[in-house]
Amino acid sequence: MASDAAAPAPASPGGGLRRLVDLRPGEGAAVAWAWIFVFSIFLSYSVMRPIRDELGVAGGVRNLPWLFTGTLVAMLAVQPLYAMLVRRLPRERFIAITYRFFMANILVFLLLLEFSSPAQHVWIGRAFFIWVSVFNLFVVSVFWSFVVDLFDTDQGKRLFGLMAAGATVGAIAGASITSGLVQVIGQNWLLVVSIVLLEVGVLAVRRLARIGAVFQRPMEREKAEQAVGGGVLTGLTHTLRSPYLLAIAAFILLYSITSTFLYTQQAIAAEGIPNRAERTAFFANIDLAVNVLTLVFQLFLTGWLMGALGVAVTLSALPLFSVLGFAALAAVPSVAVLVAVQVSRRVSNFALARPTREVLFTSLPREDKYKSKNFIDTVVYRTGDQVGIWTASAITWAGLGMAGVALWAVPISVVWLGVSIWLGRRQEQTARAAPAAGRA
Repeated sequence: MASDAAAPAPASPGGGLRRLVDLRPGEGAAVAWAWIFVFSIFLSYSVMRPIRDELGVAGGVRNLPWLFTGTLVAMLAVQPLYAMLVRRLPRERFIAITYRFFMANILVFLLLLEFSSPAQHVWIGRAFFIWVSVFNLFVVSVFWSFVVDLFDTDQGKRLFGLMAAGATVGAIAGASITSGLVQVIGQNWLLVVSIVLLEVGVLAVRRLARIGAVFQRPMEREKAEQAVGGGVLTGLTHTLRSPYLLAIAAFILLYSITSTFLYTQQAIAAEGIPNRAERTAFFANIDLAVNVLTLVFQLFLTGWLMGALGVAVTLSALPLFSVLGFAALAAVPSVAVLVAVQVSRRVSNFALARPTREVLFTSLPREDKYKSKNFIDTVVYRTGDQVGIWTASAITWAGLGMAGVALWAVPISVVWLGVSIWLGRRQEQTARAAPAAGRA
């Protein structure tokens, strides 16, 4: 969806409510369906996330590195299949097929968990951990690929924060549902809820595609009805050839490594909680705190900060907070500080880094929006998990503990900060050059 009108001046933080309805003609219905789309898929995932984390801990924290390795292997197997769908089918059809494939998978796991013995439950839980770790990146990446194909850079700066708030509301609802109902109805019935929510997402895709087509230029509308095309390995080859895409990949890789450092320490802390339902509630309560704080930022600050400070500064906030947070954790290695760093990083990611990162893709060719982006969001992300989980395990095995993991994370975060500054400035230069090229 293109926007030809001049961009408004950034609103002040006090104009948060007014910024929520700062929509151009024709954008309202599209944003509403995008909001429903992301709300439903994040609610579905957030219902399953604490279940995944609890099952991972139940299988033994010492086995987490192997679960992350299994996740990468599964991701490498699924990614080419997705690329084949993108190559051959229009976007509405391949998105529906992708989501319904995952819905069928959830049903299989539900039946296995319901009828398995305690010994089998451990192994099914490990498989479920791997599956959810593949599922969450794919469904979220597909959503943002679809969105950056509909909205341009100016619209992204204005609207992506509001759309991300839909993800946060879904995550809050999912964490609340899981925390409140897991001890009442059990894990398996919660999986039924996730299946229904994914079908809502498929419905939203259909409606959003129709509405978006009405407001796109004829040439863009014609392309949207065609298969994306290209090769199965296009995502990999395009990423390796482009400094810009390589920088985005480096950003994701370093984010994933440092996130996994924190995840392993959180899992070790949770292992000390003896009751399975209490462990699930522990993870859900952290998710709830993260998402409530994130929602406040997304509704009232994200759009303003992106417009007022620019992409480079906003994108650099997360690595900067990571440098400071890991330094604090190295100095005071405690569960309280760990939770504080985890919450602050995740809030910064969802409220600032994620919407800003998606703006980076709006100026790319359509094929890169679906293939290179998905490759970076899935394979590169899970490769970072591998580096992070095995490094953190080696540090812990060496007896350095939480402080040692945090010390390793500080220089990694400093490099990440440098990548973010370069990437943000490159995007801003590209955005400034585009209007000049149009006037030439």
